[in-house]
Amino acid sequence: MRHFIIEEFLCPCCGQGVEEMSEGLLHMLDTARDIAGIPFIITSGFRCHEHNKEVGGSPASSHMKGLAADIKANTTRGKYLIVKSLIQAGFNRIGVGKKFIHVDIDPDKTDSLMWTHYKEK
Repeated sequence: MRHFIIEEFLCPCCGQGVEEMSEGLLHMLDTARDIAGIPFIITSGFRCHEHNKEVGGSPASSHMKGLAADIKANTTRGKYLIVKSLIQAGFNRIGVGKKFIHVDIDPDKTDSLMWTHYKEK
């Protein structure tokens, strides 16, 4: 990896993820980071089942397979640059949240999608 270290992708509660993170995902993220020209701060990589439940993740979360990452994105410009670069790097499953961008390469989720992660108040 050129722009990341594996520790950024490890589960914060148990440290798992070194063996679980997909090399393909990490390579595509490096490519997207090259294209975007801005830092990508990983806020969530691999999640164990307990941590995924704690953060309210989907029971079928791609994070638990090492096939997903969330990238910090606080501004509309940052979101635009990140999403644009992810698409150019070949990602087709992208979720836009209030302060992050989710991306995954889960082959069990074959629909190409872009969605939002904004919770109702």
